[in-house]
Amino acid sequence: MGDVALVPDAAPEVDFAELDASVTLLGHHLELPLVIASMTGGHPEGERINGLLARAAERHGLAMGLGSQRAALHDPDLARTYAVARTQAPTAPLFANVGAAQLVAQGDVPAVSIEEVGRLVEMIRADALIVHLNALQELIQPEGDRNARGWLAAIARLAAELPVPVIVKEVGGGISAEVAVRLVAAGVAAIDVGGRGGTSFASIEGRRAAERGDARGVAIATLFETWGIPTPASIVFAARAGVPVIATGGIRSGLDAAGAIALGATGVGVARPLLEAAMAGPDAIDTWIERFREGLLAAQFLTGSTTLGDLRRVQVVLSGESARWVAASGAAV
Repeated sequence: MGDVALVPDAAPEVDFAELDASVTLLGHHLELPLVIASMTGGHPEGERINGLLARAAERHGLAMGLGSQRAALHDPDLARTYAVARTQAPTAPLFANVGAAQLVAQGDVPAVSIEEVGRLVEMIRADALIVHLNALQELIQPEGDRNARGWLAAIARLAAELPVPVIVKEVGGGISAEVAVRLVAAGVAAIDVGGRGGTSFASIEGRRAAERGDARGVAIATLFETWGIPTPASIVFAARAGVPVIATGGIRSGLDAAGAIALGATGVGVARPLLEAAMAGPDAIDTWIERFREGLLAAQFLTGSTTLGDLRRVQVVLSGESARWVAASGAAV
């Protein structure tokens, strides 16, 4: 988010004590515009981490996405590593998670059915379902699922038949304006842009490929290490589609969140910083969230924004690669 600057108001005419950083996302009130982004599950350590993060979501009035629940379809004993989130966060909005690649047949492997996806939703009594798009990861992995034909149709079926809204989330490659329009036409209720600028999953998969001695995977990961649309540009593109936008990909502070919201996001998703905090325990998680809150409120105060609605009207100066992406698309900030 280094390409984003907010124009300050030197005479803000607001009372810091009256600032409000709450937001409504898919009908749920959040005390902060923060989603604990999808990270883990399917292994014993995942159960502990999900429990810690879910308790934090409950304490602070946040939403939380779970990691891919695919593993629990193959081994029901792993369901507890995801279900712990609802146990620890009885009222926080929780988002179930499945990959778009699993929604279509992959060679002899049949697609995950709507009934199976419904079980994933019920597993955590989810308030929404995330369908994640990870084409580059699947391409790098030697065992990756590389049939993408039918992804949108499968997402549309889920949006039409599930009792909860569907969020589509990219995992590092960003969302273009054209794809955002197609997703909304398919019935998607919100878009998580997952832009380039945060964790590089191509690099992660490249390291795994190197450990396996997979020269092909290493070569593709190296070639596409910088693939994707920067997060700020993705926010601008997706915000034009008319549904709530969650900005993930390089959000590291409340100031980053303020920039994302000024560009059109409804909220932001954070993964790695909170995962690192979770490794240190609940006090570290609380400290990180409080610093996030302080940074966001400071940005509101310094731009004269009593609410996040006011923040969306603040002038943004976009620079660097993000500005070039937006200019090339013909979009306006």
